[in-house]
This record gives sequence, C-alpha cells and structure tokens, in this order.
Amino acid sequence: MSEPVLTVQDLRVRMDTARGSAEIVNGLSYSVAPGETVAVVGESGSGKSVSVMALLGLLPKQARVSGTAVFRGRDLLRMRERELRAVRGDGVGMVFQDPMTSLNPVLTIGRQLTEGLLAHRRVSGKKEARERAAQLLADVGLPDPRGALDRFPHELSGGMRQRVVIAIALSGDPALLIADEATTALDVTVQAQILDLVARLQDEHDTGVVWITHDLGVVAGIADRVLVMYGGRCVEDGTVDDVFERPAHPYTQGLLGSLPQLHDDEPGGRRRELVAIGGTPPPPTDLPPGCVFWPRCPVRGHERCATEQPPLTAVGTAAGDGSGGGDVPHRAATFYDAARDAGEVGA
Repeated sequence: MSEPVLTVQDLRVRMDTARGSAEIVNGLSYSVAPGETVAVVGESGSGKSVSVMALLGLLPKQARVSGTAVFRGRDLLRMRERELRAVRGDGVGMVFQDPMTSLNPVLTIGRQLTEGLLAHRRVSGKKEARERAAQLLADVGLPDPRGALDRFPHELSGGMRQRVVIAIALSGDPALLIADEATTALDVTVQAQILDLVARLQDEHDTGVVWITHDLGVVAGIADRVLVMYGGRCVEDGTVDDVFERPAHPYTQGLLGSLPQLHDDEPGGRRRELVAIGGTPPPPTDLPPGCVFWPRCPVRGHERCATEQPPLTAVGTAAGDGSGGGDVPHRAATFYDAARDAGEVGA
C-alpha cells in the first residue's frame, strides 16, 4: 500500500462572528492515496468547502485552524504563507466552484495559464510557457487551444471555462487535485465530459483527488471512498459501495432516500415516496450538545445521542465484520446499530 498523498487529522476551523464563535469544521480526519478519489458530501453549509480551503491557507484571517494536514511529509497547517505559495498550483491543484469568478475577467486565458507555469519555473521562458499552455488546453479537450489563449473568459462557454480552470489546476502536475463543486451549474453532457477528463488525467498521473460535492449521482460514478459531513462533522465514511448500499447513519439514509430511482416501484406497483429530511441544519454558532443531527433525526435510536457526541465507530456490513468488505472500515457517528433500522428512514 503506497503512502497517502494527504493525511488530515482532527481538522478544526472556528470563526468569530457577530453571533459568537462558529464551529465550521469539527474534528475532520481522512487520507487520500495516490490515484484515489475521496468524495466529501453534504448539504450547503456543512463545512465541505471550508475544510479544503483551510488546507491551503485560503480562509479569512479571523479563521482559527487547528489539527494536522500532512502533504509530502510536511504539515500544510504549519506552513508560512511563502511556503504555501510554493505548494498551491504546484503540489496541490484546486478547481474552484465558479469558473467565471475564479478566472480574472480582464486577463486573457493565455496570461492566466502561463502565470503559474512561470511562477513555479515549470518552463524556461514565455515562449515555452505559451506552448505548454496550448498543450494543456488541448489535453482538457478545448477546441482551438491556440486561439483560446488570446480570448477572455467571457468569450467562452461555461463548460469551456471549467476546462480552463482544470487546465490551470493541472498545469503543475499536482500530486493532489481538489475539486470544489467542479461540475455545478453545468449541463449533464458537459458534466460527463468533465468527469471523464478528470478520471483520464488521474489515471495518467496517479493523482489523488478530493471531490467536494452535494451531488450523490456524481459521487456514485467517480468516488472510491465517501465522507458524509453534517454540521461541520463527519457522520459517516467508508467505501462508496458500503455507504451507498448499507448507509448506517440516519442522515446518510435520508440523503440517499431523497434520490429518485429509475425503478422506484414498491411491491404491488405502488410508487415509492421520496424521503424528505425535516427541519433545517443547525447554525454553526449554536450546535446541539450531542449528535449534530439529533434535532432532525427520524430514528432517535439512543438517548445518549441528545447529550453526547457519538464517535465514528465501525458499523455492521452484509458480512457482519464491520470492515467494509476490505481494508477501508465503514464507520458512522452513532451509538446504535442504524444499519439494522435502515428501513425506517427509507434507505
């Protein structure tokens, strides 16, 4: 087993707000192996994007970040700004949510692509940088890559801009790619092309990928492992097969139960009703003392959940060994056997 590209342990992010201290991320831990895709899923406001932006020092100054995030033997959270600049775009590439706002509207595509190549000394001069930039655009499937170098972001479609952002993220041959809602607002055809592109480039370069999304359909097609976040905490993790086929936490069960299925009939020909999770997520300034999902939980299988934070523990699988069917454990933050009661919440 190769060494992980990234190992995150007990990541915590807090911010001071007008309403008090907000716990945005609380005790997140995971690792990413070379060539592996780890998906982080959850509702808006669950802390997904903040958790990855904290790794690269991209949060506001009032954010207080603790824990460890070891990349290539060094802790990203202990690096100074100058050291982080050497990592951003070189060792770690990041695809942000909206390509129109992450690209500079007054600079050409070529200028924005060559900037990182020259800054990280990946090329010997501007001419070589331009050739490399054209090759990168060709690699991501952009039509007329040389002509695109002299165009501005507003002259490209949404799918083309997303390809440019991915090309920029991959320009330094990163060992780790972070994709934050990389296919949001794209039509399904372009989305499929982007997913195929990332998978192909990942296979060629053995790049580890952290994919941030709320789209469970995307997760099912690309991920090796899944982390489910709610209220800034990981409530379940495991292989994509374990989490999707045997969800153990009521929140995960609710998310999967809300997805429409192609064959969604119950016995007798009745249509299965989609499951809705009642209530709203708690504000990060006023999290409940126990399980963060307790106020909305339809099961409430153990009273301790109301007052104590349940730790991530191994849960039963089809084989009953709690191992997730392989080397990756299937864990859920619960005091009871939620897998046994999956039928109660429509999983």
